[in-house]
Amino acid sequence: MTILQAKAEQPRLGLYLHIPFCARCCDFCAFYQEAPKRAELDRYLDGMERSLASRPPDRPARTAFWGGGTPGLLPPADLERLGRAMVRANHGVVPEEWTVEMAPATVKAGRLDRLLAMGVNRISIGVQSFSARTLAALGRIHSTAQVEHALRTVREAGFANLNLDLMFAIPGQSIGDWEADLREAVAAGPAHLSCYCLTFEEDTALWLRLQRGETRRHSGEEEAAFYERSTLLLEEAGFRQYEISNFARPGHACRHNLNTWDMQEWLGYGPSASSQYRGWRWTEPPSLAAWLEGLQSGKPACIDEQPLSPTLLAQDALIFGLRRNEGVDCAGLAARFGRLPSEWETFAASLLEEGLAAAEGTRFRLTPRGRLLADRIGAAILEMTD
Repeated sequence: MTILQAKAEQPRLGLYLHIPFCARCCDFCAFYQEAPKRAELDRYLDGMERSLASRPPDRPARTAFWGGGTPGLLPPADLERLGRAMVRANHGVVPEEWTVEMAPATVKAGRLDRLLAMGVNRISIGVQSFSARTLAALGRIHSTAQVEHALRTVREAGFANLNLDLMFAIPGQSIGDWEADLREAVAAGPAHLSCYCLTFEEDTALWLRLQRGETRRHSGEEEAAFYERSTLLLEEAGFRQYEISNFARPGHACRHNLNTWDMQEWLGYGPSASSQYRGWRWTEPPSLAAWLEGLQSGKPACIDEQPLSPTLLAQDALIFGLRRNEGVDCAGLAARFGRLPSEWETFAASLLEEGLAAAEGTRFRLTPRGRLLADRIGAAILEMTD
């Protein structure tokens, strides 16, 4: 393989472990997942130990993120087994920031105690909403009582770095409903909040209901109103927006995500996990059986494998960097990747003229109005051919 070495030496490195087990698929979710049967859990853990041991990072990773699925669904002993395997592969080093996602119904004192003892220092809970009616519209299986219990249990366990995932523009949800969710989330005392606009992923239960006319999606103007209300209320509550969907109290931005958005390096383990490492990008197969078969044959399967050219990395650094409030340093990116796409300067000038972006020196960022169109802007950057 030809390996592209970025001009910045020793890119920051993160680890991502995908735990694909869920008790039930939520109506809006399109992620790969499996039912948590004991035999499948054991096969998965055996495979993760093999994968981590056979493909360790070339240096200790600074951050780790366990996503899913529902990582918190694993029993305490399984969590510890997986954690030991990861730290062993990470040259015996516990990551400085180690996040584990949990669903409210899986938050138990025993699990949290085991995670804290392992070195996990950041918990992310998929709350989505504090309203029983809104949760029902999403097909979530947890109750508002379980949300309250989960938040209380995390605080009592001693985790100071807590993220809550919330979702807006849900069918039947009003701006008033969303404001109530935001206020309850702030009152829970998290250090970080992630607020996502609902998307109707093809072939999910929610998408099928939309196709049959059984539910209604909010208009683009309504989605913008939800989003703008988020930024206003959370800023008033002391949360700084640092990326379109992410808000943090000072010092609590998610370092693992920043590493990804900066186009550094990460190694993914488990079915459907993605990696960007040593000049290549690839994804593990979204199938426990295919993933295990590749490990056992000594020829790990992967999909969407591609070499990382300077042009591709520059495009992605622009796309993800412009989602951040601080924007991008165009001169720094050009120096790092050789140059920016030839169409960038013309496109950037058009964004400035339309009031969708602002520039100060070599730093270029989207305005609040531009952030509402970030997906469209990103798609245009991705189409740049040079």
